[in-house]
Amino acid sequence: MSTVDLTRLRQWIGKTHIDRDVLSSRHARLMAATLGLPQTGFSSGTALPPLWHWLYFLEGLPAQELGRDGHPARGGFLPPVPLPNRMWAGGRLDFYVPLPLDAEVEKRSSVVSVEHKQGRSGELVFVTVLHEVLHDGNVAISEHHDIVYKAATPSSVRAVSSDAPVAQRSKRFSPSSTTLFRYSALTFNGHRIHYDADYCREVEGYSNLVIHGPLNATLLAAFAEEVADKPLKQFRYRGVQPSILGNELTINAARNGDGLTLWVSLPDGAVSMRAEATF
Repeated sequence: MSTVDLTRLRQWIGKTHIDRDVLSSRHARLMAATLGLPQTGFSSGTALPPLWHWLYFLEGLPAQELGRDGHPARGGFLPPVPLPNRMWAGGRLDFYVPLPLDAEVEKRSSVVSVEHKQGRSGELVFVTVLHEVLHDGNVAISEHHDIVYKAATPSSVRAVSSDAPVAQRSKRFSPSSTTLFRYSALTFNGHRIHYDADYCREVEGYSNLVIHGPLNATLLAAFAEEVADKPLKQFRYRGVQPSILGNELTINAARNGDGLTLWVSLPDGAVSMRAEATF
């Protein structure tokens, strides 16, 4: 019997939130250090790299307002989905104009859909949030962000065969526990799957710490611009399976018409995240 009251959860559709922030160049330099990039190029007026807007508009709730997983307790801006595990599932972004570092910006967020599905592991609830980032009153980035909620399972990682195309360009990235700690700190992400190994194994069924989905997406977006040597126009990404600390990630790209197909592959050849990019 389903534990999900979809009618009640859909009452959150249309709920909105507005936030403002400054795209601190200092914060961007800390992100560069986290990714092993030179920090010298991140100064006032420099264009913010793709997906680095996730470093800003941070919500700092007190500990008593967090759920057991370290995320904000449900029932505020996001609906109170009763399924215990939640993940960053994917998203679609349109880039209109560059965002300059140290600029004052605004983010308008709204819940646009709540869907209930049946997956291999049981019930799933997908919540989609529309974020619009504005500079000088104009939309610079439009983002549809998909969040998936699911029941606890004995193991949250399964073998997934790869049907990815042949990579034309690849690079490798080996995140450490320090990388995960720094990215969690930069994004004020309290989700315990990224720093609490006992919680990962005993509660959510992972063998080790989980590499952040948005970090994987950020690596793919950066590689897309590196390969194309052009700024992104649209970027779509989807998590296929979690990538676990201890695995070297291979970031891949292959031409797809005027755009690129990109993916993160694991040492066994399985795909962790897929993306499509146009310029």
